[in-house]
Amino acid sequence: MTLYIVIITAIVSIAAFQSHEIMDKLIFNPYRVNKYGQWYRLLSSGFVHADWLHLIINMFVLYQFGAIVEAEYGYAFLEKGWYYFLLLYLGGIVISILPTYKKHKDNFAYNALGASGGVSAIVFTFMLFNPFQRIALYGLNFLSMPAVFWGIVYLVYSYIADRRGGGNTNHNAHFWGAIFGIIYTVALKPHIMVNFIDQIRNLFS
Repeated sequence: MTLYIVIITAIVSIAAFQSHEIMDKLIFNPYRVNKYGQWYRLLSSGFVHADWLHLIINMFVLYQFGAIVEAEYGYAFLEKGWYYFLLLYLGGIVISILPTYKKHKDNFAYNALGASGGVSAIVFTFMLFNPFQRIALYGLNFLSMPAVFWGIVYLVYSYIADRRGGGNTNHNAHFWGAIFGIIYTVALKPHIMVNFIDQIRNLFS
């Protein structure tokens, strides 16, 4: 499923790079959603990206972490694993953009795009399953820390950056995508949170 998502997203994004009409049709514009009821944009915006770098980074992270989370879901939910995994990703895209919709629904000039909300949901679900798996930021060993610590840093940074405003990055979607990933996974199987807490407890015991 992870590979299918990457391929479909790449195809749609590349098509949108070549066509302003496709980009305009799929991009998230909260004013159009509010005024014309184009709710599909909450989801379609997750399949288009600003440029090649934006697309490559999101899909690289999704492929790296998504394959692991998909396997964990397969173990936890058996034959329904792929289905719940797909809902995790798509739900992350939609839910993460809702606060942005509320904030900018009367701003006709505001646009947003990218799969970051869904990717954040996947990454933080990975952290829920593997809190002490070491992650080396940008592949640099001296920036290697357990996933749970990077997660805390990321959430705090996203919250502060969103409050500060400015720039073109929707930090709010990053934050809420991450929160959704954790809540959704725990709601499906509360024992996952028990295992997470046990791993934290064992570190200090």
